[in-house]
Amino acid sequence: MFNNQSKNYLNQELSEQDLINIITEEVENILNKDLQPENTGLQFPKIPLGISNRHIHLTAGTFHTLFGEQTEFESLRPLYQPGEFASKHTLTIVGPKLRSIPNVRILGPLRNYDQVEVSLTDAIFLGINPPVVNSGSLDNAAPLTLAGPNSSVYLDKCAIVASRHIHMTNKDAERFGLKNGDYCKVRIGGEKSTIFENVLIRTNDSWKTQIHLDTDDANAANVRSESYVEFIGKM
Repeated sequence: MFNNQSKNYLNQELSEQDLINIITEEVENILNKDLQPENTGLQFPKIPLGISNRHIHLTAGTFHTLFGEQTEFESLRPLYQPGEFASKHTLTIVGPKLRSIPNVRILGPLRNYDQVEVSLTDAIFLGINPPVVNSGSLDNAAPLTLAGPNSSVYLDKCAIVASRHIHMTNKDAERFGLKNGDYCKVRIGGEKSTIFENVLIRTNDSWKTQIHLDTDDANAANVRSESYVEFIGKM
């Protein structure tokens, strides 16, 4: 965990404040580092993990119906993948039993389909039965109503539970012996060590390598912050 400078301190007599300063510096270094695939000396590097909370993708037409024709779609902060961002806009999603979840964020940029990604826990609460599928696969998606500041929209097929998936460049996929559409297994260590199967590989040369797990999967493995997963092999 400690860098070479910190290791040198171990041979010195340090005050309590010195130790606090060293530990604080090391924690800041860990928290501020850019999460890239970690070379651990294993056959394959570890893969950065991103936890995906419930969110919404919208078309421009649906966005303006919900927020008004004059409302501009605005970015709040960039996301890990280049060109993607969390917008300033949120909606309330409402299930058929009138149970609702407020403040669900819309991600950008705007897309050519309307989609709501939820966890299985969310789905049970909302009273819907969405399929576990890749993003954009909406043929069997569940219905929801989206409530915005200007209007509400009922979408007959919009809600899914996104498949576990890894974003990769084609070069990184080749490094792992994978290609777009393959499935693999990964492992998360820790006190609730977990192996996840059926992890879909998605490739695009504009992406950075990262696995996406929803909050249910992350909670099952007791993941509380940004971390890495170990690639086990292709399925």
